[in-house]
Amino acid sequence: MICNYEILRIYLLRNISYNNMKPTDGELEILNLLWENGAMTVRAVNDKRNEHRRVGYTTSLKMMQIMTEKGLLTRDTAQRSHIYTPALRPEDLQGNILDHVLHTVFMGDRSRLVLQALGNHEITSEELEELKTLIQKIEEE
Repeated sequence: MICNYEILRIYLLRNISYNNMKPTDGELEILNLLWENGAMTVRAVNDKRNEHRRVGYTTSLKMMQIMTEKGLLTRDTAQRSHIYTPALRPEDLQGNILDHVLHTVFMGDRSRLVLQALGNHEITSEELEELKTLIQKIEEE
């Protein structure tokens, strides 16, 4: 049985364009905290953000309200302190951003995108093995 979260996630993936949901650096910071820690209140998110740099509570609150309006977060209002959850899985957002970059920066040329990504930094043996496994899997399909 599909849960409400899965229905919402599928809806968001199909109906939100990249430009409507494009996260800022600050929004990505909040999303990463929620992906790592699970659902949280604004206070909990703000406390985590303050471990690295000083951020005001109202700044985090406003950002999370905007993120909810953009469809990046969902908000559970059943309790006094609202609980926020990412509306998308990390891989969904990563795929959406990557598709945007692929089509706008690399004009749909996947090879150029991959070569650019691999050419910018030294690749580890583990990453190389992952790539070989992925290529082999693609060739078998």
